[in-house]
Amino acid sequence: MDYSREIGAKTVHDHFEPKMATSSSLKREWVPVPIIVGAGPSGLATAACLKERGVPGLILERADCIASLWRHKTYDRLRLHLPKRYCELPLMPFPSNFPNYPTKQQFISYLESYATRFGLDPVFNRTVVGAEFDGESGLWRVRVSGLKMEETEYVCQWLVVATGENAEEVLPRIEGISEFIGPIVHTSNYKSGEGFRGKKVLVVGCGNSGMEVCLDLCNYDAQPSIVVRDSVHVLPQEIFGRSTFGLSMWLLKWFPMRVVDHFLLLMSRLMLGNIARLGLTRPKLGPLELKSLTGKTPVLDVGTLDKIRRGSIKVCKGIKRLKRQSVEFVDGRVENFDAIILATGYKSNVPTWLKEDKFFSEKDGFPRKPYPFGWKGENGLYAVGFTKRGLLGTSLDARRIAQDIEQQWKDRPSNLRHHIIEIKAFRD
Repeated sequence: MDYSREIGAKTVHDHFEPKMATSSSLKREWVPVPIIVGAGPSGLATAACLKERGVPGLILERADCIASLWRHKTYDRLRLHLPKRYCELPLMPFPSNFPNYPTKQQFISYLESYATRFGLDPVFNRTVVGAEFDGESGLWRVRVSGLKMEETEYVCQWLVVATGENAEEVLPRIEGISEFIGPIVHTSNYKSGEGFRGKKVLVVGCGNSGMEVCLDLCNYDAQPSIVVRDSVHVLPQEIFGRSTFGLSMWLLKWFPMRVVDHFLLLMSRLMLGNIARLGLTRPKLGPLELKSLTGKTPVLDVGTLDKIRRGSIKVCKGIKRLKRQSVEFVDGRVENFDAIILATGYKSNVPTWLKEDKFFSEKDGFPRKPYPFGWKGENGLYAVGFTKRGLLGTSLDARRIAQDIEQQWKDRPSNLRHHIIEIKAFRD
């Protein structure tokens, strides 16, 4: 039975009340299934893997839809940067008629079909504002707020954190940012360059998003510049007609990482030229080694370098400060701009609501254990979508979590495993 339609729950018994009571008006409910926080790809994948093994789950989502980041906070021209075979969720491939690099809308369509196929029906508009483990009862207390700010505390045995690496925007501290009179927009609010035609736009951040936003601005006759503060690896999206990522994964089966890195850099030099001449400095570590050690993803070029080479996109040093209509850079140069777009990425929000610091780091909101050991904590706590390895890492985590919970689910007393009481309050 689907616990998000007919939630398996009941009011917590009196023996929990002394230790867990927080407010006389707080509604408290026992949920005898795993609670999954987040209805993005990570949460959906975990729920589907659980369901395939006969374990229901309750998905709580703060937005009003699945995959809200993809649906509401991505630009229109976005495509998957990796081939679809590396981005599919467990148990269901992409449709064969989808291109190798599906569009944003195609990926959303795939996720909707995925949810339908596995009967996943998240409870929307439910924000988890706090969660902590109660040592005496051996259960998790998950406090949730609804649209009317009403709060409910769910009590469960398993808590799956699926809020992911991109829960909140990163907004950099820049001197004088309040003085700049033009629009300052994070990429989460950028859709296309239509509103920037003919304008001088400074894009802050040189990751995949920053590079692609610059390309999009060029296509709308804007005049973009990009801030490149740190070193960056830029690789061709494909080598010899194969995706650079897929080719790398194949080569790693036969050669050490440093050898594969050397090959990638050699091919990048042959195909893209010397990017140092464009103002882009490569890190000392190779792209795969850097990704493995720090999680920093190389940029896969989709045409931006050609625009830089032609002078359509200017490369700038780091920002020293903003003024009313201009930007002063660390090299002393000052230039006027009409708008600024912050391609400064996202961060985990786990430390803001999860009262736990052994498994998750309070500093960055990621599991402390390195991949592939960061999916399981203590006392029924799990993490999915924090591998810094994209949807492929998400799928691996989801399968491991489902397998681990399934064994515990089978070992539970039958009177708890099959106790289902319909509660309609979730839809109120």
